Amino acid sequence: MDTGCTEPDARLKELRAFVSPADMLAQLVRLNYSGRVKLVTGEAEVQPGIKVHWVGGHTAGLQVVSVPTAKGTVVLTSDASHFYRNVERRDPVQIITNLPQMLAGFESIDALADSKGRVVVGHDPEVTTRFDQVEPGIIKIA
Repeated sequence: MDTGCTEPDARLKELRAFVSPADMLAQLVRLNYSGRVKLVTGEAEVQPGIKVHWVGGHTAGLQVVSVPTAKGTVVLTSDASHFYRNVERRDPVQIITNLPQMLAGFESIDALADSKGRVVVGHDPEVTTRFDQVEPGIIKIA
């Protein structure tokens, strides 16, 4: 979980406009107290075969997730790539804490995915046309 409000740069007013720290931190504390938070650094397997990989760039602690499937490894980019154009054209996301990390993150996404067809970006409505729709609101990605 990358709250964006626990990093040193969170003191910058330009970044604070995007975060509600009281709500996010309260939720994080509740989850931690219930034993549902596991802090990881770098790469870690969080469930059998399911890994998180640090990429940074958009926010300092940003991670992507790789999931093995019968059709190949799928990468869930979260906010590392909001839209397909970000990762495919190396067109950075609009809010950046570290541009070199973001660009390296795009390289990591490509390396982790078995093919470009196995990348699922964070916010692009195009996900619904790149993958099969099972029923309204449910997309089959693997």
